[in-house]
Amino acid sequence: MAGVKQARDGAVGILTLDEPASLNAMTPDLLGALAAAVGGMTQDEGVRALILTGAGRGFCSGQNLKASEALGEDIAAGVMRFYWPAFKALRECRVPVVVAVNGVAAGGGFSLAMAGDIIVAARSASFIQVFSRIALVPDLGSTWLLPRLVGRQRALELMLLNEPLTAERAQEIGLVRQVVDDEKLMGEALVLARRLAEGPTRALVATRALVEESEHATYEAQFRREIELQAMIRKSADAIEGRDAFVEKRKAKFTGR
Repeated sequence: MAGVKQARDGAVGILTLDEPASLNAMTPDLLGALAAAVGGMTQDEGVRALILTGAGRGFCSGQNLKASEALGEDIAAGVMRFYWPAFKALRECRVPVVVAVNGVAAGGGFSLAMAGDIIVAARSASFIQVFSRIALVPDLGSTWLLPRLVGRQRALELMLLNEPLTAERAQEIGLVRQVVDDEKLMGEALVLARRLAEGPTRALVATRALVEESEHATYEAQFRREIELQAMIRKSADAIEGRDAFVEKRKAKFTGR
């Protein structure tokens, strides 16, 4: 399937984002392929756990700006149509999902990493929210997921200051289960996924559902709210300047407008 490689290791399905030239930046095609791959692979009852990882030097560098026009003029509708199905497939997957983060997980890529159940990180991995750097708000579920994983204060620190989070620091604050040498990443992810695959899958997934239901706001409602606000704020002068500076590879000059 274009954009996502699929493999099997016994009861473990392995999905690899396969656009390494862009550090697996998100496009409607890539996220559509991911949603289809999750659904297709888990139709096989022999698959009892999944691993999601990225090809090349990075896990996912976030939104591919060149593909943003494909979302259409109504950004919220476009994201819910093209991106939400992949996130929903991961969050509601009938089997546990291990995310093996290699290299950078930035912006929406950070959100995607959190959409799985347990993260294993290579020592070279780094996590960065990046949104406020270009005068935008976090999206693709970040404001729902990150505070639940690391707490409100740390989540705001990461979102407001945009300081890169090393793999070791991510482990210290509870975002990541373990950090391993790069060459051992997939091996350790497989060990964990096999352990989950050998467990009571239905009970494990039901446990996940109970944890989700314990929160007040639904994931989908928060996901949509982020994009609705994003669609408004992306028209601001600072957002335009942020995007221009990013494309021109210069430091942005924000004015608060």
